Amino acid sequence: MNEELRSFLLGTAVLDVLVVTAALLTLARGAIDRRPALLRPAVRLSLFALASQAAHFAEELATGLHVRFPELLGLPAWPLGLFVSFNLLWLAIWGVSIAPLAAGHRWALFPVWFLALGCAVNGVLHPVAAIVVAGYFPGLVTSPLSGVVGVLLLRRLRLVTRGSPSAGLPAR
Repeated sequence: MNEELRSFLLGTAVLDVLVVTAALLTLARGAIDRRPALLRPAVRLSLFALASQAAHFAEELATGLHVRFPELLGLPAWPLGLFVSFNLLWLAIWGVSIAPLAAGHRWALFPVWFLALGCAVNGVLHPVAAIVVAGYFPGLVTSPLSGVVGVLLLRRLRLVTRGSPSAGLPAR
């Protein structure tokens, strides 16, 4: 395997855990409660999380996260094209999933859970990395906002899901 690809796969391993967690939450939490008073705030927070994650990615790109983070782990830098493509793909997936979430489609929960988890984890990992390097670390400026939005979205998603696939309204 190419060393740069190996570096990317090892360096993003925490995302694998978040993807599995998002899938488990989607399956375990069940159908979406489509009451507007519950669902509209989740949709608004999802849009805000998407915007904060886009700003976060822009900061990471501008400040060289694809070089600095693997370096922190003792790995070779990630290919810039792979780093950009990966992030743009997820931003697109998250963006496309928000309208189906607003319509109450249960499958849209998976990418939105992943978005919320990713934002929340960014709010912790970037400040920790800054402490480890004793200075600025790429993504640090936007990570606190991302983290707060992620936690708020996680709480809102918990409210709009029922905790069991068979509970309440049928899943779509």
